[in-house]
Amino acid sequence: MPPGKREMARIERRLISSLTEACETAKGEINGFTWLTHTADLDALTETLKITWVFETQADKKLAQANAKARIFELTAMALNEANIDLTPSDLTVRFDSEEECQRTQRGDWHKRLAR
Repeated sequence: MPPGKREMARIERRLISSLTEACETAKGEINGFTWLTHTADLDALTETLKITWVFETQADKKLAQANAKARIFELTAMALNEANIDLTPSDLTVRFDSEEECQRTQRGDWHKRLAR
């Protein structure tokens, strides 16, 4: 039997809390990192979860992809584990983005950008 709405809400609260911890850790470790967010359909969480790590500039994003990707995946895995979500971070679930690119293409509208 799949989890009910109440249990899914608890899972999402745990995920938000654990991703917040990952975010705060990353801010102190990864140059140019500014924030992260997630999107998901709670009825199909493991199939639809996307975690977006946002950097100040495209250059910061590219540097992180080259030099800090393993650490970002590690922090993501720890957050998922703390939230009791059985999912291994991959290029399908973890995205890299930048404030600079959102400003250039969506005029800073993150809601629109994340919906794509």
